[in-house]
Amino acid sequence: MPIRLTFLSVLLVALPIAVYSGGIPRVPLGHDEIRYLNSIPKDNPLTQTKIALGKLLFFDKRLSRDGSIACGSCHQPHRAFTDGHVLPTGIDGQTPKRNAPTLINRAYGTAYFYDGRAASLEEQALIPIQSPSEMGNTLEHVVSTLSVISGYRAHFKAAFGDSTITPDHIAKALAAFERTLISGESPYDLFEYGGPKGAMSKSAIRGLRLFRTKARCTLCHMGFNYTDEDFHNIGTSWDRADLSTYEKTGNLKDIKGIDPGRYAQTKKPEHFGAMKTPTLREVARTAPYMHNGSIKTLQEIIEFYDKGGTPNPFLDELITPLNLTDAEKQDLIAFLKALNGINWLHIEPPFKFPK
Repeated sequence: MPIRLTFLSVLLVALPIAVYSGGIPRVPLGHDEIRYLNSIPKDNPLTQTKIALGKLLFFDKRLSRDGSIACGSCHQPHRAFTDGHVLPTGIDGQTPKRNAPTLINRAYGTAYFYDGRAASLEEQALIPIQSPSEMGNTLEHVVSTLSVISGYRAHFKAAFGDSTITPDHIAKALAAFERTLISGESPYDLFEYGGPKGAMSKSAIRGLRLFRTKARCTLCHMGFNYTDEDFHNIGTSWDRADLSTYEKTGNLKDIKGIDPGRYAQTKKPEHFGAMKTPTLREVARTAPYMHNGSIKTLQEIIEFYDKGGTPNPFLDELITPLNLTDAEKQDLIAFLKALNGINWLHIEPPFKFPK
């Protein structure tokens, strides 16, 4: 497979969006613009006023029960919208059981959370607010809190034509803001789509070839967003699982020490321990990794995949030993670092909030 795309493909994929009503962000080099436009729900079009409202809500701690935590507490801009911790800290110092994933490029998602329990960004947006271990609030309380703030009523009026604050409008505003968190124009994109010579290092170019061939990464991390939007059991933390009772009973409930992942939603045995494939965009900025934050570095990730994950009764058949050399591992890491892009880097928390 040739590494560089044809000029026609470049035009189809890389031309920036011109001007669309409402101030839709420029789609950066390397993105599928048609897919981006198609990802915007017809009942929730992007507008500047809605995006601005969503940004305020995203960073406003008043959406939590005691005013201590915002969405942006666990999804911080300077960390590519993660928090840099193994597990996040929720309200009252509680610890949710899963690592805070990046929100970069989730505009293209088809299922949300590690177990896929939300079908849209709008649905996803309200779940952490209500989670007892995260923001610990109720939608009724959020609405009552925001409704007495005249500044917010004005923002909702500008965004939706109605100053009445509802959970639906909160969800749509948050989702609108999250759809602007897109990353592209990375060294890889500049290399692939005809940017300046030397945009990507020789080591990263070798890593790209490995990524597409020997390392088998594209079996799951495919397309411009580097994810199949599917769920896989790769063996994360199965070396610490207790299977003693399960081996006698065959009952999945008897597996101890393992997050059931997608199985909790589908009840299909083949989904036990399967987690959502994350995008690899900005992966060098989003450590630690995996659903439980158990892998600290890109080097450790490569080593984990090189050995073929951790054997378990539900290990995905795509996960096999890779037998990479030390030099090949370093080239893969160089390529992964070349997926750090731009477009979202300007985003900062608001200096002030509505009163």
